[in-house]
Amino acid sequence: MSQSAVSDKVDESKRRFLLAASSTVGGIATVAVAWPFVASLMPSQRAKAAGAPVEVDISKVEPGSLLTVEWRGKPVWVVNRTKEMLDQLAKDTALLADPNSDSSAQPEYAKNPTRADPAHSNFLVVVGVCTHLGCSPTYRKEVGAADLGADWPGGFFCPCHGSKFDLAARVFKGVPAPINMEVPSYTYLSDTRLLIGEDRKGS
Repeated sequence: MSQSAVSDKVDESKRRFLLAASSTVGGIATVAVAWPFVASLMPSQRAKAAGAPVEVDISKVEPGSLLTVEWRGKPVWVVNRTKEMLDQLAKDTALLADPNSDSSAQPEYAKNPTRADPAHSNFLVVVGVCTHLGCSPTYRKEVGAADLGADWPGGFFCPCHGSKFDLAARVFKGVPAPINMEVPSYTYLSDTRLLIGEDRKGS
């Protein structure tokens, strides 16, 4: 083989190598430039988690106690109400601004005196945020608490501006909060598993 033919063969190999390398580098550069735009169109993991339903084990929530979970960046309370607490709800009506929850936010299946799924009426599931200015009330289950008055039936008290709610999160008359606390959509996966943020009843 002549010197010229060998030289042509080497040059051809170099050309192929340089072409392949240029194409690869160009492809990487294109992806690098396009990725921030493409990524901006996809929700972040944090954003997906913020709106995703939250599964909760309620098997260890003792009668009378409250469990707090986070959903969409807000506290959601799950309260296991005793029979005495449920019986008290019917006696609260005269104290309440919206006893039938006509002006308040809740799924259709929770628009009742207990503001809960009738199949599990002992469990209240409510967003733990006062409907006045967004403070988080405190759970005050003791009836007739000295600092809240002899007629206090047990419920939630907002220390920011004095709003009061009963154990169905229904607002009292004459307080700054305008409506009952929000009941989010939720579904029972079983008697001990609750999915907050998803309504499988279609209501």
